[in-house]
Amino acid sequence: MSETILLLLAVIFLPVFPLSMVFNAVLDKTPHCWMKVIVIIVWPLVGLYIVLNNQFELPDWLIPLALFTSVLYALRMLSLREVNQWTGFLATSTWTLLWLVVEQNSVSTQLYGYAISMTIPLAILIILSKGLEDRFGAAYTELYGGLARTVPRFAGILVVAAVAAVATPLFPTFFFMFDLVVKTVPFNLYATAALLLTWLLWSWAGARLIQGLIVGRASKVKIVDMEMYSVFLYGMVIFALMFYGLHLGGVIL
Repeated sequence: MSETILLLLAVIFLPVFPLSMVFNAVLDKTPHCWMKVIVIIVWPLVGLYIVLNNQFELPDWLIPLALFTSVLYALRMLSLREVNQWTGFLATSTWTLLWLVVEQNSVSTQLYGYAISMTIPLAILIILSKGLEDRFGAAYTELYGGLARTVPRFAGILVVAAVAAVATPLFPTFFFMFDLVVKTVPFNLYATAALLLTWLLWSWAGARLIQGLIVGRASKVKIVDMEMYSVFLYGMVIFALMFYGLHLGGVIL
């Protein structure tokens, strides 16, 4: 297979604009929740496999375009209300930054670890989105609100998953972004500015998502909350993510 085709496939699976639209179209058209989860977990791993198992030189335009893609999708997240679409755009904005680590010739285990740990919160959001659809008929912000009072256990897991996904401290994506800003591109003003802007937009979009779902009056209709065993399972996954994040940050060896 030619180097051009391999690069084309790589920028589809580690999404770079405009081919980033392929992933979001696939995620949107995938019919079932667990199929969406499989897509969102496997997608970046395929891209990394292509890159790491084929030695080809990255073109000069790739890193600037990856940074542009990350900022663009982070900005577009601010106007989204549908949780699945919001999650897909965050995935695109996050995965495209893996190109910056690829450029540094990082070891494959580190790259796969980054990809998996950053994607798990996104997969949880996909599953929770299905929970919103089952309970309320749709997964949109500002449609019902008041989840903190209506389904407090579900709301708690949703909030933690959202803050983990947008690179809040102690979670892997935070240390990934911290390493990019401090170590990978410390002497590139434009790249650093793009990364910080992306990070800011993620936080803003995350706050809007949480506010649109959590804040408000409790529903007058009785809604079944998340069961305790599910809370325990999600809690174990979130604890594992925090542990891995602390490992990435050098707090835990």
